[in-house]
Amino acid sequence: MPNQGELPELAATVLQPGFVGTSAPDWIRRWLADGLGGVALFARNVESPAQVAALTAQLRAERPDVIVAIDEEAGDVTRFESRHGSSRPGNLALGAIDDPALTFAVACDLGAELANAGITLDYAPDTDVNSNPDNPVIGVRAFGAEAQLVARHSAAFVRGLQEAGVAACAKHFPGHGDTSVDSHHDVPLIDRDRAELDACELLPFRAAIEAGVQAVMTGHLLVPAYDDRLPATLSHRIMTGLLREELGFQGLIVTDGIEMQGVRRRYGLAGAAVMALAAGVDAICVGGDHADEQTATQLRDAIVQAVRDGSLSEERLADAAARVRRLGAWTTRVQTETGARAAVHAASSGSAVGFDAARRAVRVTVAEGATTLPIDRPAHVVEFAPPRNIAIGAETPWGIGAPLDGLLPGTTSVRLTADDLEGPADPLAGAADPLAGAEGRALVLVARDVHRHPWLEAAIRRVLETRPDAIVVEMGVPVTVLGGVHIATYGATRACGLAAAELIAGSPVPAPIAA
Repeated sequence: MPNQGELPELAATVLQPGFVGTSAPDWIRRWLADGLGGVALFARNVESPAQVAALTAQLRAERPDVIVAIDEEAGDVTRFESRHGSSRPGNLALGAIDDPALTFAVACDLGAELANAGITLDYAPDTDVNSNPDNPVIGVRAFGAEAQLVARHSAAFVRGLQEAGVAACAKHFPGHGDTSVDSHHDVPLIDRDRAELDACELLPFRAAIEAGVQAVMTGHLLVPAYDDRLPATLSHRIMTGLLREELGFQGLIVTDGIEMQGVRRRYGLAGAAVMALAAGVDAICVGGDHADEQTATQLRDAIVQAVRDGSLSEERLADAAARVRRLGAWTTRVQTETGARAAVHAASSGSAVGFDAARRAVRVTVAEGATTLPIDRPAHVVEFAPPRNIAIGAETPWGIGAPLDGLLPGTTSVRLTADDLEGPADPLAGAADPLAGAEGRALVLVARDVHRHPWLEAAIRRVLETRPDAIVVEMGVPVTVLGGVHIATYGATRACGLAAAELIAGSPVPAPIAA
């Protein structure tokens, strides 16, 4: 049992805070020397692989077994390649191909890149079953809508990532797929009984655990079948009773961002952190929004006080800290064995296996008598941009206008939002005319998740009335098929955009993709 003097160090061990900057700030270095167990990297911390390698070397100089985590899904959600977009296609594209060996290869390729930069834990794969097509935050991040498919690809991704020496993290337990609410903003309700959960949501997590996944990330979800009062992250019944005891998971349990409104609004930042630890969680992820020493201090002090007042047992805190250290030791040993961090280049050329996967994922639907591919003249590209969910972030580029211009010189492009158009009654009556500049050119309409945005579907249908020859490219979940030629990429990554552009232009894009 720890003595009172050890409590601040143990409390720091279970934190995974974020920070601002591309080098380690003084406060992070001090905290590492005083017991901080890990850090979480975000897009703001990444300029290049070489820079990340230098950053992680700074961290490791203070504590060799520090866990360096990143939220890198190798898809629409990317932090390591956020400046250019991912050179891999993402989970939904891999699920559409349904070749677990390819998923393993993509994950292993990703893991090698991360490990060489000194990253030891990846908050991936997304193990959710996207069974609700109106889900605003999962969508293309999932391997698909069918539990068995998601299970086999989750297991393959876990094995590939860990083969390269990076700990995988299955998320968002016990499953964020069957909801139309984003837990960044509120508490989603997963209204299924236990048998339904076992047959769908839990199946991929079982597969990930059987594959040896080192970590599981919680979802801030209300799951009444197990606990009708507390979100899963804060529920002893779910974290300990279900995940630990029923599913037999013995690795690290880490929260989704503890500052998310799914738990913070009702329980507060510090209150949610303490309750999560008491429920059975081992590590607190924070710093997407609150990336400062003051927040870390608030959480550490709240954990210490909780032990002192009896709301969190010393044994539970010591157990959580021990699991953090065990994962740190595992990553140190495995990366030493695999020779990770041996070769880091100043700039990434992208993933050849990822680009090849993006090519394989593309699906084309052609109506009788429609335009044939490829086209042989410059195009006008209209990219309809719906609001992004917070997980993807605003900094990551997407679309096909730029790569198509590289293949068909003279191609023009414009990006429009709902605010640029008048509305469903007549989407073309607004300030921006999607057809301006399209005369005499092939027309390409690009969108994400048409089925979730009535204004977007209305705008595309209205344009097609005037230009039925337009090519429609869906870079989200392809539920609604529009146009004589419809191209589904199953993701909006850089690799997906280049694969679609190559198909439209009939010209191969060299791989690997230059960043």
